Amino acid sequence: MKHYLLCTFLFSLLSLSVVSQQRTLSIVPEPAELIRGKGSFLLDAKTIIVAENNDAGLRHLAETFTGWLSPATGFQLKIADHAVTSVKSIELSLNASIKDIKTEEGYLLEISSNRIHLSAAKPAGIFYGLQTLRQLLPPAIEYQSKQAVVWEIPAVKITDYPRFGWRGLLLDVSRHFFTKEFVKKYVDEMARYKFNILHLHLTDDQGWRIQIKSFPGLTETGAWRVPRTGRWWTYEQPKPGEAATYGGFYTQDDIREMVQYARERNVAILPEIDVPGHSLAAIASYPYLSATGYLYPVNPGSKFYNIEDNTLNPADERVYDFLDKVFGEIAQLFPYPYIHIGGDECTKTFWKKSAVVQDFMKKEGIKSEHELQSYFIKRLETILKQKGKKLIGWDEILEGGLAPDATVMSWRGMSGGVEAAKQGHNVVMTPADNVYLDLYQGDPATEPDTYSMLRLKTCYQWDPVPRDVKPSLILGGQGNLWTESVPTDRHAEYMTWPRALALSEVFWSPVQKQQWPDFQNKLEAQFHHLRAAGINYSRAAYDVLATTTAKDNKQLFAELTTDIDSLTIYYTIDNTNPDNFSNEYKGQPIQIPEGIYQLRAVAYKDNAPAGNILILSREDLEKRARHK
Repeated sequence: MKHYLLCTFLFSLLSLSVVSQQRTLSIVPEPAELIRGKGSFLLDAKTIIVAENNDAGLRHLAETFTGWLSPATGFQLKIADHAVTSVKSIELSLNASIKDIKTEEGYLLEISSNRIHLSAAKPAGIFYGLQTLRQLLPPAIEYQSKQAVVWEIPAVKITDYPRFGWRGLLLDVSRHFFTKEFVKKYVDEMARYKFNILHLHLTDDQGWRIQIKSFPGLTETGAWRVPRTGRWWTYEQPKPGEAATYGGFYTQDDIREMVQYARERNVAILPEIDVPGHSLAAIASYPYLSATGYLYPVNPGSKFYNIEDNTLNPADERVYDFLDKVFGEIAQLFPYPYIHIGGDECTKTFWKKSAVVQDFMKKEGIKSEHELQSYFIKRLETILKQKGKKLIGWDEILEGGLAPDATVMSWRGMSGGVEAAKQGHNVVMTPADNVYLDLYQGDPATEPDTYSMLRLKTCYQWDPVPRDVKPSLILGGQGNLWTESVPTDRHAEYMTWPRALALSEVFWSPVQKQQWPDFQNKLEAQFHHLRAAGINYSRAAYDVLATTTAKDNKQLFAELTTDIDSLTIYYTIDNTNPDNFSNEYKGQPIQIPEGIYQLRAVAYKDNAPAGNILILSREDLEKRARHK
């Protein structure tokens, strides 16, 4: 029996060694330089974490790291101020003279069998190095209960630093309110993948989400609307006397708490107060802010554009007094140098109809409503400068003339960003076709309802730096999660991941390290980490997407694709569910014969289903052909 147990133990060690050598590294975003070593570091209860020179910042980071490790490992690792020769250690050190790291967020990580050494010029680099170290551990490290796992970390040497300083995600908390607890969780998820800016879209037509003490009506009225469910823009208008019970807002103490929480994770929060358009929640609270002065309810998601006046009145000095006070409080709450003022989709209809506005334009020599919006934005930039802040807005702020020191966030493609850069302005690239996370990520037949499409592959194979533009003016990029069709926390995560994984690599990794085949190979390992951490994510990249064409208005053809290259697609046209014994799709269009009323398809990987079954009726197929 003892001989048997000894053999079993030796076999287990041999198997562990083989697994260690064969284990494929999955780090997202891909480091600038990675060299595989031999062997591995086995984390155990005796491992110590060294905060060199007992530096307070390093000690805090060491405590953060032990907090990540302890639930799954059960280890309460000791934190020391120096290494001990006979004990395995994870050593954290700050070294301002490091020359191999190109930014303050870069780091060096060296892992051998008995020592892990992480060094950086600044604490931010240490934080990001620890996130990489976290990914090198088995995915079970993310569970919040003790796991029976060998905590093995492959030997590597990593030199890493970001491509861009601006690596952002936008969370729209106006269309649907998300609690501060979820915002903090979202910050944690962002920090895992080295995002460093959370753009909070705090105000819009559907809700004002931040307490402004100078104007309590903004949250007493503007933060609430009548409850509605269904398809956005089809909701019924508020009924007379109907109570506005859906919504919420952050107190100023909530904001301070979220800002501090994010700062500890190297995430800055960029606030957006969207003006002069998208202001119906503010106007519902204070009707004098619009040129019409009408009393409107907060919009619940019903059609109202050019029907109700959601624009601030640029001819009324009371509006600028309002903005001065609002942005004064915003500037005190958010330490980030920028404040986002929106500036997008501002209808000019009500300005054109207003005699007061038209008289103001003549008096000021303003020739068009676009110039009037430019006048408004320039006034706002002066207000922000007085608060010690810089203005950033959507690319519509180019219209009529750009404010002198404004930064442009380009969403209607990249052309607005190109134009701004050619004028010498800084730019953040966020084109809808590449970074809008509220769009379909798979075939609409298998996905929750929204509009348009953004596939994982499209996210990944995008470069934020266009040709013929000075690269230094492109600060970076951002993924935007608008939430008209995203009512819950779990769905917000589903729409974010894994497309934000792709964007994290676009924003962090050197261009030459951004390889779509390699990224695909890393996805499953990242899914294991996300699942263990309780983060919802989409597998739509593994689902089949169908497009159709019609010839001579009779013959119907379907083409099937997936984002992931290594999959095999099987299909049926006989109303049965397909499997790997069904017809294999060979890359050529499938003719759908007359009388066939349904196409079904599924993708397989390694003889197992990889995604959902796509089911499309003949009516659906014909409709797609007509609208192609």
